[in-house]
Amino acid sequence: MKIELKNLSKKFGAVSAISRINLDIKDGEFVALLGPSGCGKTTTLLLVAGIYKPTEGDIFFDETRVNSFPPKDRDIGMVFQSYALYPHMTVFQNLTYPLRLKKRPKEEMKREAQYVGEMLGIEELLERKPGQLSGGQQQRVALGRALIKKPNLLLFDEPLSNLDARLRISMRGEIKKLQKDLGITSIYVTHDQIEALTMADRIAVINGGVLQAYTDPEDLHDRPKTLFVAEFIGNPPMNLFDVEIQSEGGNLVVNLGDGVKIAVPDSRKPEKTVKGRVRMGIRPQDIHPNAKEGIETEVSLVEPMGRDDLIVCRVGEMDIHFLVDPVMKLKMGDSIKLKFNMEKTQFFDTETKLSLLWN
Repeated sequence: MKIELKNLSKKFGAVSAISRINLDIKDGEFVALLGPSGCGKTTTLLLVAGIYKPTEGDIFFDETRVNSFPPKDRDIGMVFQSYALYPHMTVFQNLTYPLRLKKRPKEEMKREAQYVGEMLGIEELLERKPGQLSGGQQQRVALGRALIKKPNLLLFDEPLSNLDARLRISMRGEIKKLQKDLGITSIYVTHDQIEALTMADRIAVINGGVLQAYTDPEDLHDRPKTLFVAEFIGNPPMNLFDVEIQSEGGNLVVNLGDGVKIAVPDSRKPEKTVKGRVRMGIRPQDIHPNAKEGIETEVSLVEPMGRDDLIVCRVGEMDIHFLVDPVMKLKMGDSIKLKFNMEKTQFFDTETKLSLLWN
């Protein structure tokens, strides 16, 4: 089922939760709504579910406008953060509850519960109650209850937030594989960028109720169209500096201050002529220690992260974060030279906060 949101807005009194959001979701696509707490992503999901009614705009399922359709008529399955299982019911009863509401025959409910149970690896748990299950098992039951209806649309509201880190990783893979195998159009709300980047076909980044970007994970990471997206996506976060773009000998250079200037390669020259102060961004993995040339600085902090060490150095008034292999054994106080991979830099307008490269 295709989903289309056209100029979707929702206000609660004078407060605008989301404003003029436009999204098109293809049949069978997995789309993540990503953003910080309170940005409007869950409000958007609840509008699609029919729990909220839009203040303005339209929601289309395929070619049908569903603004006035109640949730029960939207052919959706929903998985909540809290699981929302009935504690007095067995797993079988929780799974088949949607079918009981539709007065389906007992034999059909047994057959469907067994099928969904086997698909999710919970067929041995059908007679247990939620209190006898682990968090991961409860999450599978909640997912099974949504799937047993055979919906055309699956909605996920931060379903993995209550699980420990190791279990979240395994459940991410299970949900993604299951969604692809079944081909059900899915919308997944999360504030965890790793979940969004690893699971979704496309990601809608929302901030302050406004859609910031809607694209695939690679494009979102490598070609951020707004300063917010650049800051929000990436772990460790992108380095962002206020720099001055200057022209020297027909070439563009960025002036980092304290006499430090770096040439801007042709691939990173803004499409429109820019001189003066801009915001430059570069990810920690695109800055490298160099024994022969680069910016001279001193290590001010070392943060071991397992596979990498996060190093912090100070150049003028700027803190620079970058990653190194722990075998380098850098220590606080070490003098080093840093080389920026300028082919990976980003530039943003300081007033509009829009990219100077990708808009």
